Amino acid sequence: MDGHTTMGEFLRSRRARLRPEDVGLQPLHTRRRVPGLRREEIAQLAGVSVDYYVRLEQGRGIHVSDAVLDAVANALRLADDERAHLRNLARPGRTARRPGPAQKVRPQLRQLLDAMTDVPAFVVGRRTDVLAWNALGAALIADFRELPPRQRNFARLVFLDEHIGALFCDQRRKGRDIVAFLHLDAGRHPDDPLLAELVGELSLHSQLFRQLWSEHPVGDKGHAGYELRHPIAGRLILAQEALRATDDADQTLITYTAEPGSPSEASLRMLASWRAETPAEPAPSRLAPPVGEA
Repeated sequence: MDGHTTMGEFLRSRRARLRPEDVGLQPLHTRRRVPGLRREEIAQLAGVSVDYYVRLEQGRGIHVSDAVLDAVANALRLADDERAHLRNLARPGRTARRPGPAQKVRPQLRQLLDAMTDVPAFVVGRRTDVLAWNALGAALIADFRELPPRQRNFARLVFLDEHIGALFCDQRRKGRDIVAFLHLDAGRHPDDPLLAELVGELSLHSQLFRQLWSEHPVGDKGHAGYELRHPIAGRLILAQEALRATDDADQTLITYTAEPGSPSEASLRMLASWRAETPAEPAPSRLAPPVGEA
């Protein structure tokens, strides 16, 4: 993935979502050929020349300062994750994390997953790879132990597996959240060949992914609410929480919980009971082999 091209796409997508009145400018009476603000308007708001901003958006060899990046971010009304993403795109050599060895989950974190018998939980790593899961997590989404290691990836499952994608009543919203993280991951790790392969595969086989990727949403895994239609548990309204691992910034513990006393909580308990009665070997918590290993 070409960092300069990506930064240009990102900046253009953020210009397109703003109107002059959103940033205190008088709207022009002439019709705009494209939606959103013009380059000269962003340059005016950021306090830089139009030529400078054009070169920045085109990635033409500019060593941009923190002050200018902050000014552009302010002009574009960027959120915190988007600001961090802009810095990563502007300085891929300085801000990119070095690729480490294949991600592994600490045994203590696996024990925590096993102890969470009433809560679907997963450890998710780079590229939305599912690194580990508990029994209820497998019952909610998929029996990951039956999947090849390469397929243990939330992006592949949501966009390419019609049954798992259909679990989410608003598949587009769930897909957008996944794409937002993949963009953020691409900014942190611009030279990751496995991420480039994943994006290419999804772009080739999923029209929804292509549409969402071109919109360039950016966001980290966090708290969110989803409605699911489960073949066994029925309708579920669940809250997602994301907790970063202290020893690996690229690993996140993801949990899904239901409101106490709600029908969804009762349905989750029923699903947990069903899962407990279903023979499963080996132990409840599964550790996925690193991608590329059997």
